[in-house]
Amino acid sequence: MRRAIAMALAALLLVGCAGGPGKTEEPTTEQGAEPPRVTSNSLYVKKVEGLREDFILGADVSSLLSEEASGVVYRNFSGEPQDMLQTLAENGVNYVRVRVWVDPFDRDGHGYGGGNCTAATAGKIGARAAKYGMKLLVDFHYSDFWADPAKQQSPKAWAGLDEYGKAEKIRAYTAESLAAIRDAGANIGMVQLGNETTKGFCGETSVPKMCLMYRAGAEAVRAFDPNVLIAVHFTNPEAGNFKKLAYMLSSNQVDYDVFATSYYPYWHGTLENLQAQLSAVAGEYKKKVMVAETQWAYTAADGDDSANSIGEELKYEKPYPFTVQGQSREIRDVAAAVAAIPEGIGVFYWEAGWIPVPGEKYEDRLPLWEANGSGWASSYAAEYDPDDAGRYYGGSACDNQALFAFDGTPLESLKTFALLRTGNDVPVAADALDSAVVTVRVGESLELPETVPAIFTDGSRAETAVTWNEAEAKAVSTDAVNQYVIHGAGDGKEALCYVNVVEANYLKNYSFEDEDRSMWTVTPLQPEPQADFQVKATDAYSGEVSLHFWNGTAVEWTCEQTVTDLPEGDWRISVRGQGGDVGEDADIHLYVIADGATYTAPIPLTGWVDWHEAVIEHVPCSSGTLTVGVYVRCRGGGWGTFDDFLLNPEK
Repeated sequence: MRRAIAMALAALLLVGCAGGPGKTEEPTTEQGAEPPRVTSNSLYVKKVEGLREDFILGADVSSLLSEEASGVVYRNFSGEPQDMLQTLAENGVNYVRVRVWVDPFDRDGHGYGGGNCTAATAGKIGARAAKYGMKLLVDFHYSDFWADPAKQQSPKAWAGLDEYGKAEKIRAYTAESLAAIRDAGANIGMVQLGNETTKGFCGETSVPKMCLMYRAGAEAVRAFDPNVLIAVHFTNPEAGNFKKLAYMLSSNQVDYDVFATSYYPYWHGTLENLQAQLSAVAGEYKKKVMVAETQWAYTAADGDDSANSIGEELKYEKPYPFTVQGQSREIRDVAAAVAAIPEGIGVFYWEAGWIPVPGEKYEDRLPLWEANGSGWASSYAAEYDPDDAGRYYGGSACDNQALFAFDGTPLESLKTFALLRTGNDVPVAADALDSAVVTVRVGESLELPETVPAIFTDGSRAETAVTWNEAEAKAVSTDAVNQYVIHGAGDGKEALCYVNVVEANYLKNYSFEDEDRSMWTVTPLQPEPQADFQVKATDAYSGEVSLHFWNGTAVEWTCEQTVTDLPEGDWRISVRGQGGDVGEDADIHLYVIADGATYTAPIPLTGWVDWHEAVIEHVPCSSGTLTVGVYVRCRGGGWGTFDDFLLNPEK
C-alpha cells in the first residue's frame, strides 16, 4: 500500500499546478517569514483581543489541484496570477486542511469528484503550503468519498471487514499515508480521525466499534510523530450532545488532543451555544477545541449554473448579510468565540478557493468537472454513492461562499485573517438591508412594512425607510394560498419582502412565531423535559420557530390548544412534522377532540426536513369547542419538530 501511495504522489508531483495546468511557480516566501502588513480601506474588522500568536487561522483547500487542472487561475489583490496558497499566507492564513479519501476512483480510473482527494493530493498541497510557512491538517475520511453525519461508508476495498479488520486497515493506511505526505515535503501539524463522525464512522454506528477504529488511527499517528495533534471531528453543536460524545471517547479510552466541530451559522445554532458546548468539553475532559469547518456566503449568485447549497431562501438562519463584509464578520465572530475559550486553538474556513471552472455555460464546464474532479461530484461517483452523488452530480455547491470571486481575484474578506490581530477601524457604513417577511391570510388585505432594518458594517442595525416595487405588490393575490417576493430599495441598498398567503386559521399562534405561546399547553408524560419551542429556521416549516422534542431516555408528551366559540359545522385540521430515530413502536399522531369524540391521524417522521402533513377531515362540531394537539411516544433519542397547525372550516 505504501508503494502505491508513493507512486501516486510521485506522479502528481510531475504535474505543474500553481496558476493553472502546466504552469509552475517557485514560492518566494520563506517558511516562518513575517507576512506583509495587510490594510483595507473598506473592511470593518473589530480586533480580537488577546488572540494568541499560535492561534490557527486555517483554510480548507482540498479542491485546489482539481481547480487548477481545470484552468482556474487565482490572482492576488493586484490582479496578477499568483499561487492561491501564497495569497492565503500573505493575508494571515497559517494552516491548510486537505481531505483524504482512500480510493475516489471507479474501476476505469475516473474520479468521483470533490477534488479527487487522496494522500497524494495532501502531499502536493501540503508541500506547497509549507514553502509559505503553513502547516497541514490531514483530514482522513476513511471512505472513498464524502463522509458526513448522513454518510459514513467504508472504502470499497474494506467492504465486508468487521471492525477489527477495518481497524487494522486504518492503522496501516494512516501510517503509510502520513509517511508519504511527509516525504512529499508537507509540514504535518494535525491529523483528523474521520470527518463529522457524529452518528457513525467508517461504516459502523456502534460506539465500541467506532472507538476501536479511532484508537487504531490514533496509535498510527502517535507512532508516526508524537508531536502531531490528533483531532476528532463532529458537528451539530446545536443538538447539545458534545459532552456525551466526549464521554463516549473518554470511556472507551480514545487517545486524542483536539475536539473539533463544524459550525455553519445557517444550521448550527448560536455562537453562544457553540462556545458553551466546546467549553464544556474543554473544561471537563481537558481537551483542546476548535472549529474545523465554517463558511459564509458573500453573494446569493451562482457562478457555474450548478445549484448552490445556500441562496436567498429563508429555510436557514441568516445572522449576517450575504455581502463581503458579512462574510468577514462571520469569520471574525467565529474566531473570537473559539479564541475566548482558554483551550480554543483555531478555526478553519471551508474550501476557500472552490470557485467556478472556465466556461460560458453548464455544458462547457461539465467536461472539466468530469475529467478533473473539480465539481462536488462526477457522474462516476454513482457506483459508490448512487442515492446522492449519482443523482445530483455537478459543479461547486459553494462558489458563492469562497474567499475568491468567480474570476479568481481575492475578496476583501480574505484580509480578515490578518486584520483579526490588529483590527481595522474604518468609518461605519450601511452594508445591506434585512429582508422582511409578511404573512397574510386568504381574503385579507396586504400591508407591506414601511421600514426594514439596515445592517451596518459593524453589525449594528437601524430602521430604514424602503420603497417597494408597486407592480410586484399589485400582482400579489390573497385569493388563494401562494408565495411572492417583492423587491424594494432604501438608502441605496436592495431589499426583499417575502409574502406568504396562508389559509384562514382559527388556531392562535399556529406557527409559534409570537413570543406569547400560553395558548398552547405542553404536558410531559415522562419525568424529564420532553418538548419546547425552538428558534431555528432550518427545523421550522415556516418562519423560525417550531415545537421541538428530544429526550435521551424516554419520550412521551402532548401539546394542545382548545378553541371556543366556533361556528357549527365540519372542520379540517392539519399539522406538519419532521424528525427521526423514533423506532418502529413509536406512536406519533395528530388528534382532535370535538363533541366528546376523538379523531387521530398518524404523523410519519422519516428524516431531517422530510416534512409530512397529517390531516384530519370532516370533523363535526356543534358545541363550538375543539381541542387540537399532537401526541408523541417513542424511544429515547427520537427527535423531531412540528409546525404550522391549521384549523379551518370545510366549505
